[in-house]
Amino acid sequence: MRVLSIDGGGIRGIIPALVLTEIEARTGRQVHELFDLVAGTSTGGVLACALTRPGAAPARELVELYRTEGPRIFHRSAAHRLRSADGLLEEKYDDRALVDALDRYLGDGLLSEATTRTLVTAYDLEARAPHFFKSWRHDLDGPRPQVARATAAAPTYFEPLRLGAMSLVDGGVFATNPAMCAYAESVRLHGLPPSFVLSLGTGSQMRPIHHEQAASWGLVQWVRPVIDVVFDGVSDTVSYQLERLMPDDRVVRLQTDLDLASDALDDASPRNLGLLELQARRLIERESGAIDTACRTLVGSSI
Repeated sequence: MRVLSIDGGGIRGIIPALVLTEIEARTGRQVHELFDLVAGTSTGGVLACALTRPGAAPARELVELYRTEGPRIFHRSAAHRLRSADGLLEEKYDDRALVDALDRYLGDGLLSEATTRTLVTAYDLEARAPHFFKSWRHDLDGPRPQVARATAAAPTYFEPLRLGAMSLVDGGVFATNPAMCAYAESVRLHGLPPSFVLSLGTGSQMRPIHHEQAASWGLVQWVRPVIDVVFDGVSDTVSYQLERLMPDDRVVRLQTDLDLASDALDDASPRNLGLLELQARRLIERESGAIDTACRTLVGSSI
């Protein structure tokens, strides 16, 4: 079972979108033709839904989702800033631009219509438990735009999504990197670990939280940093686990340090989008050999 796993990371999802554009260019095939299971969390879940929908556009077209829709999604009016006390009293962003973009890029239809198995993570606040949308399980199905909206509901950034009896937020609270979830599903479905896993990150955070700062922080100061710490720590931990469970030639993790671009989930400024694209280009250049290896594994030695 060939697995693609895509991390969460908000606007930083442009990095895996560009990596997948490169992979599709090198193989001459689309993502849904290369993998048997595509797993995603948050922005990675949005990409998973888009890449496996019937009639899916190539990955290069999804890069525009970040370039053109990102600034609209992560925009706050003066009224919303005032009403939310700059995100302290309610969610930081209104979700209308996000919902509109998901409707246009994902179209109508259910996750179960996916052209390859698709796994998307969320967390149910009512049940206080992880929730997994699975395209091959009708009891865990849902409309594609709503599945994507649920996994994109990062706490403090967007309000939870009410879906039936569930109140769903970003699966990044427990699985920013969903690769181990995909690993477990492979074992459950086939009784064997995946034959190959390509795990795509959205950039590692580099800004230190200095002891002198954190030592004096209370609840208000910790709200945003603790989300970043949880998301980043979970991602790195899953990568560590997977690399020790699978042979070196059967797992490829493509990740970059964000030493140029901002690591903020919501910095969709033109300058930062340009820097994120530059980080992705540098990652592709640096890991070109690993990408070639992954492509050969996925389609055979003919490329």
